[in-house]
Amino acid sequence: MPINSRLARLADNPFARLTELLAGTVPVSNEPPILMSVGEPQHATPALALRIIAENAALWNRYPPYFGTPEYRAAGAAWLARRYRLPPDMITPDRHLLALNGTKEGLFQLGLLAVPEAKAGKPPVVLLPNPYYLVYVGGGAVVGAESVALDATAETGFLPDLDAIRPETLERTALFYLCSPANPQGAVADLAYLKKAIKLARDWDFVLAVDECYCEIYDREAPPGALEACLALGGDLRNVLVFHSLSKRSNAAGMRCGFVAGDPDLIAAFQQLRSYGGPQVPLPLQLAATALWDDEAHVEPNRALYRRKFDIAEAKLGGRFGFYRPAGGFFLWLDVGDGEEAARRLWREAALRVLPGAYTARGSGSANPGRRYIRVPLVHDEATVAAGMERLLRVLA
Repeated sequence: MPINSRLARLADNPFARLTELLAGTVPVSNEPPILMSVGEPQHATPALALRIIAENAALWNRYPPYFGTPEYRAAGAAWLARRYRLPPDMITPDRHLLALNGTKEGLFQLGLLAVPEAKAGKPPVVLLPNPYYLVYVGGGAVVGAESVALDATAETGFLPDLDAIRPETLERTALFYLCSPANPQGAVADLAYLKKAIKLARDWDFVLAVDECYCEIYDREAPPGALEACLALGGDLRNVLVFHSLSKRSNAAGMRCGFVAGDPDLIAAFQQLRSYGGPQVPLPLQLAATALWDDEAHVEPNRALYRRKFDIAEAKLGGRFGFYRPAGGFFLWLDVGDGEEAARRLWREAALRVLPGAYTARGSGSANPGRRYIRVPLVHDEATVAAGMERLLRVLA
């Protein structure tokens, strides 16, 4: 059976690895299971969106435009201008923004867009933070690029050390995936860091793709964005794309509504690519998503729910397991010494399912920057979060 050999470059799915790790392990606890392994928002989707979807059921029989309705693209552009204090003409709906079926498919397809067969006469490189989101590996693997994982550890502020990237690697780099706030560590790239990353992209002529899907889930201060950094550098958007989604901001993961914005030449090429293989967002969902991008009333209460859950986790865990309040995102990144062993024990002894940090990163043994950690998303209600923290302490403290 002929199969694309590049699929062998794909990293193992972390949740499949977790299933394998826990196979045959039956919890000895009589407590109901608490599944804190998947970062799926559990808060309610705003009623505004549900009402609009129901009211527009007659549109399910129509093909939606590949690139998003004009209203959807205008709402995304207006939101970017408000959120990042951009001039109103810096991101225009027609030239600088493209609707996506969630950001995951766009991040994946970016490899097809941005990675040539060779760079500087050599095999191209895709840079990604380590730990990473699985799709970053996939975007480079399917086009035959070499994925270079940049360790993002406590010593580097949980962001890749830009100064440590070797010139011979930068020479071959076609694409750099960067996530801020970071998944899973919650680190936020400040404006100086983003400006440095943009300058690298322009000096070495690669695409900087900044995944900002957690930008509205933050503890104290709104994280800056790559478009703000572009503005600070004079407003030029060359080499830069940003990705945004309603999955976390509006608890609408199932709607699969996001967008990519930035360099107009890249957006134009992305439009051409998606006209061949990009899934379209159904019209009732685009109408609902347009309303959500226009609405801020639901965003702060959602953010406040996450803050209260971090309050609970902080009160329960204190200074144990290297606990810190992340600047953004909704994950705990806990140093438990051995993430795999901790995950096994938590499931066996407390029916608490968490993800070993090693499954989100590259490297073997002590060289894997996630080896000592577990990733715990605080997506459940407050009572469940409190119960999960109590079980974690009971087993591991």
